[in-house]
Amino acid sequence: MKRLFTIIFCIAAFQSVTTLAQPVYSDTSMYEENFRPNYLGYKPAVAPIITELKKKSYDNSTLGTRLSAIERDVQLDYNEFVQAYINTYTAPGRREDMGRIMGLSKYYFPIYEKAFKDAGIPEEIKYLSIVESALNPNAVSRVGATGPWQFMFSTAKIYGLNMDNYVDERRDPIQASYAAAAYLRDAYQEFGDWLLAIASYNCGKNSVERAMQQADATDFWSIRQYLPAETRGYVPAFIATTYIMKYYNEHGIIPQACSITLNTDTVLVNKFISLNNVAKALNIDANELSLLNPAYTKRVINGTTKAPRRIVIPQIGKEQYPQLYAALNGEPVTPIKHVVYAAQPVEIPDAAAKAGNLHTVKKGETYSSIADKYGVDVEDLRIWNNAKGSKPAPGQKLKTSAPNLAAGAAKPGKELATLGTTPAAGGN
Repeated sequence: MKRLFTIIFCIAAFQSVTTLAQPVYSDTSMYEENFRPNYLGYKPAVAPIITELKKKSYDNSTLGTRLSAIERDVQLDYNEFVQAYINTYTAPGRREDMGRIMGLSKYYFPIYEKAFKDAGIPEEIKYLSIVESALNPNAVSRVGATGPWQFMFSTAKIYGLNMDNYVDERRDPIQASYAAAAYLRDAYQEFGDWLLAIASYNCGKNSVERAMQQADATDFWSIRQYLPAETRGYVPAFIATTYIMKYYNEHGIIPQACSITLNTDTVLVNKFISLNNVAKALNIDANELSLLNPAYTKRVINGTTKAPRRIVIPQIGKEQYPQLYAALNGEPVTPIKHVVYAAQPVEIPDAAAKAGNLHTVKKGETYSSIADKYGVDVEDLRIWNNAKGSKPAPGQKLKTSAPNLAAGAAKPGKELATLGTTPAAGGN
C-alpha cells in the first residue's frame, strides 16, 4: 500500500510540474502565442516538459551562467519557465523565424535604441518588441493591439499617438517606440522594478498592483501566480528572447539579411501626396516604400503647411531628385531610364524663414525632442542652427530643414530637407 501511494504521489507531482513547464497562451494577450502572430497563420509549439530538459546537450547551469553574463539593468532570472520558452524558441521549426527576426532587427533596433536612450530606458528592453509583434509594424492582435509595440487605441491616445483616417502612429516604429518608452518609464517609476514594469505593459498597471497586494510582495516571481494567465508567460518569454538574441549561435540560429533597406533619408512634405506615386518616381516597389512608412494606412501622406509630414525613403542619387521633386508636388512622374544630373544646390538667404520651417522653442524642449517632432536627425538640426549649448533657449527660433538648399535640390546623407515645395508658393 505504501509503494502504491508513493507511485500515485510521483505521478501527480509529474503532472503538476509538466503543467508548470508549458508557456502560457491566451486569446486576450497583447502579444500572440510565442511571438508567432496568428495573423501569419502560425500555430504555437508546445514546450518540452521539465524532465526532458536534462537531456539537452547543455545543462541548466550553463544557461543560468549565460544569462547572468548578459544581465545589465533588467533582472534576467533563470528558471523552468524561462527554460521552457528557450526550448520552444530554439526548436528546429523556429530557427529560421528567429534568423529572419534577427535580420529585421538591423533596421528596427537602432530606432528603438535611440528612443530608449532618450527616455532613460534600459536598451535590452528593445527585445520586448519581438515578443509583442515579431518586429512587424503592421501587426494587429485579436483584441486590436496594433504596431510593433502593440498599443491598444486608448493607451496610444494617452501616450500621444495619433490615429485618424490617414495615419495610425501605432504602426510608426519611431513614434510608437517613444510612446512605449514613456509607458515603461512611468511603470518603472511606480513599481521600481523593470520586470514588474514589463509585466504591466502586458496586463496593465492595475493588474500588477492587485497581484502585489494579494501576494504581499514586490517582485515578479512572487506575484506571478496572481497575474493574468498570459502575463505569467510574458516575462519569461522576454527573458528567453533576450537570451536567444545574444546566444543564437549556440543553438544553430543563423541571422538572415535584413529585408528592409538600411540606408534611408527623411523628407518632410507639406501637402497630400500619394505614396505609390513617390515609389514610382524612385523606381521602387510601392510595398517596399510602404514598409518604410507603415503609419500611412491609405498610402496617402497627409502633410500640410502647418503640420508637415515625414516620409522615409531609400537613399537616392542626385539624378533622381527631379523625379522625387515632381512626385512630392503631385505632378506626373515617369521613372528615370537614364542618368540625368541635377543642378547644383543654390544658396538662398533666409530660406527657412521664407519657407516657414521655423520652430519656436518651448520650455522643456530639447534638440532631440524637436528633431523627433520634425523627423530630422538631431545633429542636422544642431548644424542648421549653429547650436553651441546643450539645450535651446525657450523662445529661440530653430530652422527645421536645411537652410541653404533651393527647392528641388537636396543634400545627400541623413536629411533630404523639404522637397515637397512649389517655388511659386513661396516655399514650405
